[in-house]
Amino acid sequence: MPKLLFVRYSRSTEILEGGAQGAQKNYNVLSTILGEENVDACYICNENKKTGFLNYIQSFFWMLSGYFWGLSPQKVNEIAKCAPQYDYVFIDRSVYGIIAKKLVEANYKGKIITFFHNVEKVYFEAKISKWAPWRPLILKCADKNDGYSCKYSDKIIVLNTRDNQEITRRYSRSADELIPVAFKDKFVPTKNNRLTRQKPLCLFLGVYFPPNNEGILWFIRNVYPYVDIKMKIVGKWMSRLKEKNDIPEDVDLHSDVPDLAPFFAEADFMIFPIFKGSGMKVKTCESLMYGKNIIATTEAFEGYELDYDKAGGLCNTAEEFIDRINYFSEHPVPQFNQYSRRIFLEKYSEEAVKILFQRILE
Repeated sequence: MPKLLFVRYSRSTEILEGGAQGAQKNYNVLSTILGEENVDACYICNENKKTGFLNYIQSFFWMLSGYFWGLSPQKVNEIAKCAPQYDYVFIDRSVYGIIAKKLVEANYKGKIITFFHNVEKVYFEAKISKWAPWRPLILKCADKNDGYSCKYSDKIIVLNTRDNQEITRRYSRSADELIPVAFKDKFVPTKNNRLTRQKPLCLFLGVYFPPNNEGILWFIRNVYPYVDIKMKIVGKWMSRLKEKNDIPEDVDLHSDVPDLAPFFAEADFMIFPIFKGSGMKVKTCESLMYGKNIIATTEAFEGYELDYDKAGGLCNTAEEFIDRINYFSEHPVPQFNQYSRRIFLEKYSEEAVKILFQRILE
């Protein structure tokens, strides 16, 4: 059986961000196909390494040479040295494209596969403040590594058509496979026949991150005062949102929650007012997995092939969100959306995307 080296940023933790959830999905599916004993993980970030001012300064200097945050020439050399033991090197993020470049220069004979979680320059343009002095350096490094990934990888994988078009435009390389966001199915079926409440409980899910923050704050200002709902905000580091902004007292905010299942179980609707980004929104996939009604923007649904009305509703303006939410207050629907659950099983579960990974390994 072929052996694969899986290069990722760090080990999994109890609370995963969207990108880390995507990395874990990739690792899970590849381990299922090849066997766990034939997939070895290599971590860019050494959790035991102490970080300090000098480490940050050193990382910035390495960035000037194309080594993205956390990566060092020493780590790349280690990967290149052990790579000949493997038939595949799977680089689980295109910002580490310099690894592909160094492997080719070292005359690595196996296949190099790189997974694009985003078009990274677009992602970091949204993430980093326009006033941050290090912004140009990070954008240039991300752009350079996406280019390396396209030039030196034998195969590249992107999440959706939009990212593929952007990568083709920027780097003159099209993806070998489009593999969407997917989840290992964690849903435990229950006999939930309840209808949504007249005063529905709406859940916003997302890590503390500029597009998430801007989206939910926009919703609180422009939609929340005009609908009769209960609102919960849940996500990693989201306590910072309340520290820096005026959040209504009746909006419940939960930060760094290790288990989201109870929040999904009680929610009538997922509300995703996201207006900027790249890739696909993991929160949308997770909501489909739990069979939720989803009211969201075009950006939150980007890359998902489904009927928006059956899933909940597509809304891009305050008026559309208000009308949709008020409609459901007057016309309750089942809290468990069987259509959302079916779409997850058919298209966005780990089992559903397994065949796509098998093709990439051929």
